[in-house]
Amino acid sequence: MTDRQPPIQLHPENGHYFLFRKRPTVLISSAEHYGAVLNAEFDYVTYLNELQRHGLNQTRTWSGTYRETATSFGIQDNTLSPGKYLAPWARGPDGIRFDLDRWDNDYFFRLQDFLMEAGRRSIVVEYGLFCSFYSDELWAASPLNPINNVNGISPCSRAEVFTLERTDMLAIQEKFVRKVVRELRNFDNVYFEICNEPYITNICHRWQAHIAEVIVDAEKDMPVRHLIAQNIANFNGKIDRPHPAVSIFNFHYAKPPDSVAQNYALNKVIADDETGFAGKEDVTYRREGWDFILAGGGVYSNLDYSFTTAHPCGDLTEYDSPGGGSAALRRELKILREFIERFDFIRMKPCNEIVKGGVVTVPLAGTPAQAGVTVRVLAGEAYALYINGGKQIELCLELPSGDYEAQWINTCTGATDKAERFSHCGGTRMLASPPYSEDIALRILPRTEKSKNGARYQ
Repeated sequence: MTDRQPPIQLHPENGHYFLFRKRPTVLISSAEHYGAVLNAEFDYVTYLNELQRHGLNQTRTWSGTYRETATSFGIQDNTLSPGKYLAPWARGPDGIRFDLDRWDNDYFFRLQDFLMEAGRRSIVVEYGLFCSFYSDELWAASPLNPINNVNGISPCSRAEVFTLERTDMLAIQEKFVRKVVRELRNFDNVYFEICNEPYITNICHRWQAHIAEVIVDAEKDMPVRHLIAQNIANFNGKIDRPHPAVSIFNFHYAKPPDSVAQNYALNKVIADDETGFAGKEDVTYRREGWDFILAGGGVYSNLDYSFTTAHPCGDLTEYDSPGGGSAALRRELKILREFIERFDFIRMKPCNEIVKGGVVTVPLAGTPAQAGVTVRVLAGEAYALYINGGKQIELCLELPSGDYEAQWINTCTGATDKAERFSHCGGTRMLASPPYSEDIALRILPRTEKSKNGARYQ
């Protein structure tokens, strides 16, 4: 972080999005399975170059308090199952078990270098502090497990790890969080996630709130404040009592993107920061990303299994894992980022109500949300629409009077497949798409005097 740049923050004019290096920002990525730092054999420079090449600007990485095994979740060549494992703690005298009173300098050097290389490419890192231990096998692989350290911690089941009652374990966690916050204080391209999927193992909200408060307290005397993310649920769910220190609410497999509408009133970032378990086809994850961002989400981070230790540039194609990922998908997500960044999206909000009906190549009764076709709208001075499903559509839209240009954007190529200019006296207007395959986007721009001269929405 330079002296001139504060850490990534919520945009002061619209908290559903970010302000990063003085620019309104949406985070979009297709990224490796969180092992870039703890897996000492992973070439993260090559990996980050690949994200940068496709204009992607976010990655998740996990701290090393949790790791996986070669058979975990059916993931082929899992980067979270390292051959050479780096944890925050140094090894003890036997060279095998960890000493939780001593830090591993090599780990923190690698972590800081990873953040530095990501920052040079304007890539933001979500740093996951902890993760649910889904099984006894995974708990047996963690440095926090008393069998794996030399610190004389009393036996502890995985159900007890993330509680306020085990004060010895909690003290270790607090010390680790404070260490990380101190080590990363000078980076503007990082935010902290408390715990991945705490709901799977019923980790209590009080413990999560406590960790958030430790982060806040650790930064109280620093000139910076980093954002904190909390993982809420798979799919969706309404947040009833948000912690005031949390600015990003993470959902997994968030399709349809109901979580955005359910929590939009919080004026915080809603994120879809893990995908997968829906087959290997790129179209599945492209559509999920477009649908989520055009619903008003601020982060879409696809889980990309084409990145492995042997393939840090993401060119593994014949993999057997419970999700997707490819260079082609990364190119398509770049189109999504470029599409949304063409707008003044800070001054836009979800506005599906402007869609008054339509006709598609499959029967459509009532609204475009039926018959397998959905339409998402972000509206402000201009309009961003995403049509998911069908092969061709004629939309009935309610627009104010004015001069407009409508551009139908191919979500696979980024090309404008059809464009038309029109003057509108107010009320409804029919706009017909060109033929498309699975989905299509629509950009409706006001033709002001400046835009007619080429000065706006280029």
